[in-house]
Amino acid sequence: MSRIVFLILMFAGLACTDKEDPVIMNEQPEPGDPVENADKDSTFYYLALGDSYTIGESVAENQRFPVQLVEQLKAEGFEMQAAKIVARTGWTTDELAAAIENENLKNSYNLVTLLIGVNNQYRGRSADEYRGEFRNNLQTAIKYAGNKAQNVIVISIPDYGVTPFGKSRNPEQIAKEIDEYNAINFQETQQANARYVEITAISREALNNETLVASDGLHPSGEMYRRWVEKILPEAKKILESQK
Repeated sequence: MSRIVFLILMFAGLACTDKEDPVIMNEQPEPGDPVENADKDSTFYYLALGDSYTIGESVAENQRFPVQLVEQLKAEGFEMQAAKIVARTGWTTDELAAAIENENLKNSYNLVTLLIGVNNQYRGRSADEYRGEFRNNLQTAIKYAGNKAQNVIVISIPDYGVTPFGKSRNPEQIAKEIDEYNAINFQETQQANARYVEITAISREALNNETLVASDGLHPSGEMYRRWVEKILPEAKKILESQK
């Protein structure tokens, strides 16, 4: 009799267990297992190519325009790495090209800026030579922007003829040749379908505003660079918004 009672109780217990919801443990994925809906890297990388105007000759590091641009983008809510700057005072188009080859760069950046040519003009190089070498610089910039021309911003060459240094070196001729070079880089930028920001007009305001010139009497001040960033920022935001 006791055996029969035991069997009845055992089967009743099994029946109740079948009706209950199973208990599922929260298992942790093994290392290397794919995680569904994992957040992708939301950090943006910026490459700035150029010469003294990009490295920020005669201003503090935090006043360089690429550094100011990164800070403004952070303020707009973008997760930004520090700008990677490939630039040096005095570089021409061919010297920038050679330097890029020796840099340890990422395969691709979310944003690339290019500002080059003033030293070609200063050394008296021809406009035709500038066109060919600038075109190569621009194609390199596009390559490092993931082959996306719309992720590249070309910045016009400022007019140093209005500075104390430039005023003693035929400012009218400087202005004429800077305009010619800018016509070339604008045409090449349009043809490549990249973006273009004109800051030359701002640079010429230094003629009557000494606060826009650095202490060396030649290069832009931090305030001048801030004014540039105001114009560059909207284009940079469009580029990064498209990659969110």
